[in-house]
Amino acid sequence: MEQIRKQFPILNHSIYANTAASGLLYDDLLEWRQGHDLDYLIGGSEMKQNSNRMHSETRRVVGEFFNCNPENVALVPNFTIGLNFLVEGLDKKEKVLLIEGDYPSLNWPFESRGFAIEYLAVSENLEECIYDAIKTNGITVLALSVVQWLNGIMVDLTFLKKLKTQFKDLLIISDGTQFLGTRSFNFLESGIDIIGASAYKWLLSGYGNGLLLIKEEVKERFKLVAKGFGSGRNSLENNHKRTFCKHLEPGHLDSLSFGSLQFSLEFLSKIGLKKIAEQNNKLSDKARNEFNEFGLLDDIVVKRNTHSTIFNMKANQRVFNKLLEHNVVCVQRGDGIRISFHFYNTLDEVDEIVKILKS
Repeated sequence: MEQIRKQFPILNHSIYANTAASGLLYDDLLEWRQGHDLDYLIGGSEMKQNSNRMHSETRRVVGEFFNCNPENVALVPNFTIGLNFLVEGLDKKEKVLLIEGDYPSLNWPFESRGFAIEYLAVSENLEECIYDAIKTNGITVLALSVVQWLNGIMVDLTFLKKLKTQFKDLLIISDGTQFLGTRSFNFLESGIDIIGASAYKWLLSGYGNGLLLIKEEVKERFKLVAKGFGSGRNSLENNHKRTFCKHLEPGHLDSLSFGSLQFSLEFLSKIGLKKIAEQNNKLSDKARNEFNEFGLLDDIVVKRNTHSTIFNMKANQRVFNKLLEHNVVCVQRGDGIRISFHFYNTLDEVDEIVKILKS
């Protein structure tokens, strides 16, 4: 872990507890990005023309990382753009279930297009409430974040798989921006039909890149209309053969951004998703126990069986200022202070935050 932490210089002078807002740049990725731009500086258009092969390789790496056919991987600048392309092609007769207070970029695309929408509040029995709403309200689309951005509550993926088994025509769309990269995720074996993410958080890929994973059997639910010529797998001759994911990649793809995504997925794979998950689980358990002793967490968070590494502490501006004074990087969200840990954090750093809170 010490060798890994050396990749992130900010950890030398701060407790970085803000990955839920922005993941970190690290030494190896910086070196690769500098090499990329040097090649562009020297090679010009020839270097960029070769980037199409790199995009295909990135899709392959994404597919291996999450167990998804590369043909069903769409490279998008961010989750928001990708979801808007998708929702624009969804029949407006669909009845959608959303979570109150979910990430705006997930809810707004549905709300702005006139769908019939039902809402659920986040609760201790979230999964039970989702099941009841789908069963009684004729829901055809469930759209939710795997991990809630404000308080870190994580939906039970086993539940989603069972849900899909019972309601075979239910379309499940998930925002994985606060989830993908925190632990292993097998897309094809999950109950989720479409999952996307902006990759600048837990996937540590920098800004300007994201992904969508789509299961083959749900493509017929959409009539996508976005078109363009610059995605790297389009051609004038094959316009009539335009595949589903080509509609999600209508413009040029940045080789620096998506090369960074590929590089970081390979970086995380070398560390090992199992090791990353183990460290994140330790951080989550310790932080939840410690913060709960101070009465800083909502009962909903405390009573659920599992939790992510994102916590929203019920604390005021004075406490927030105190954390900043002690070089704890965090952010105010909602009515509290959001603290978020990734595998490069340590249990000692959790203890240090607890000491500050005690003071």
